[in-house]
Amino acid sequence: MSEYRVLIDADDAKGLVYKISSIFYHNGLNILSNSEFVDKENNKFFMRSVVDGDIDSIKLKKSIQEILPRNSIVKVINPQKKNIIIMATKELHALGDILIRHEAGELEANILAVVSNYDKLESLVRKFDVPYVTISHEGLDRPEHESRVIECINSFEDVDYIVLAKYMRILTPRFVETYKDKIINIHHSFLPAFIGANPYKQAYDRGVKIIGATAHFVNNNLDEGPIIAQEVIHVNHAYSWKDMQRSGKDVEKVVLSRALKLALEDRIFVYANKTVIF
Repeated sequence: MSEYRVLIDADDAKGLVYKISSIFYHNGLNILSNSEFVDKENNKFFMRSVVDGDIDSIKLKKSIQEILPRNSIVKVINPQKKNIIIMATKELHALGDILIRHEAGELEANILAVVSNYDKLESLVRKFDVPYVTISHEGLDRPEHESRVIECINSFEDVDYIVLAKYMRILTPRFVETYKDKIINIHHSFLPAFIGANPYKQAYDRGVKIIGATAHFVNNNLDEGPIIAQEVIHVNHAYSWKDMQRSGKDVEKVVLSRALKLALEDRIFVYANKTVIF
């Protein structure tokens, strides 16, 4: 007996849940869990099912597609660890949290490498027996540096996701398009109010009462890609800007790891610059 995740993205129509469930039944599959959602404004139907049984995944996918509206997307996934590459610069909190969770077996992932434009984090990463690749940007223009990063990433087989663990360089449209819907980023939730250098100091000066973090897929609009996970915490007048920064880093690392876990478990549907998450 094998377990499979079945993901369906289709135009909505009457009876889809019944028809899909009937296919599971007639193929001798047991439904372990099932979630569905209909976006009425866009007439979109989303469904994630976990089933088990002895099946031909190609045959199952074809059978489901035959009863769905045209242009539907069906994925039948045999759960296994996905391959990820982490990109970082100098900050270690988000990277360190992922490494620890990976070491503890909390993530369904193989970390192929950590890629950075500095060597500052190499000693940390080596402690987890993960390859570390430094690709310095010094003396290179952005396209040339990115070309070297892309060459490095493509040297690994079957990269499922690229995780930006506080990677502090703006990505070009070429890079984003090369790994469309595969790049997960984390940023503080002050944007666009406080941008540029030291947003926590700017927020402190304005007397903010909440701070937080947003994890999202990267697109060509800076920090405006489909949101995967968010979290906020309350602060007050007693917080210095450094207190805010420390608390903000705690939120950032938790939200990034949460978003990565959702991606690794095939719980995210992306459409219309938004996400549906089961």
